[in-house]
Amino acid sequence: MDEFAFARVLHVLGIVLWIGGVAMVTLVLFPAMAQLKSAAERTEFFGRIESRFAPQARFTTLIVGLSGFYMVHILNAWSRFTELRFWWMHAMVFVWLIFTLMLFVVEPLVLRKRAAKNIQRDHEKAFAVAHRMHWVLLSLSLITIAGAVAGSHGWILQGE
Repeated sequence: MDEFAFARVLHVLGIVLWIGGVAMVTLVLFPAMAQLKSAAERTEFFGRIESRFAPQARFTTLIVGLSGFYMVHILNAWSRFTELRFWWMHAMVFVWLIFTLMLFVVEPLVLRKRAAKNIQRDHEKAFAVAHRMHWVLLSLSLITIAGAVAGSHGWILQGE
């Protein structure tokens, strides 16, 4: 297997683990947490899950970013970022950047402290905001994945 194929394998596996995890949290864990009786139970449950998922998400976003950069470099596909018909390339970078900033900067340096205060003040509102944020991120991710698969297999916007 050549290096490009290996990079693509790493890229796809990283996305499956990363966005699959986001889907699991959004579609399964948040609804399960909503069934818990107390705010303390929800907070404790989410903390346990998040402490296990965050390292995996950080690792897979790094793998996805490095492998994506490598593939664009090897293909010399930088010019695709200047053409709207390759919108999914922009979307991939945008989604990756959002998650990377959230996982490495915003969550550990800002959200963790702010979330603790918001949970104490109004747990239901904090829970709803977190769930809504996960829905937005999952939706953007799924649109991007669909666009990337379609675009990389020749389904490109015409007229550009």
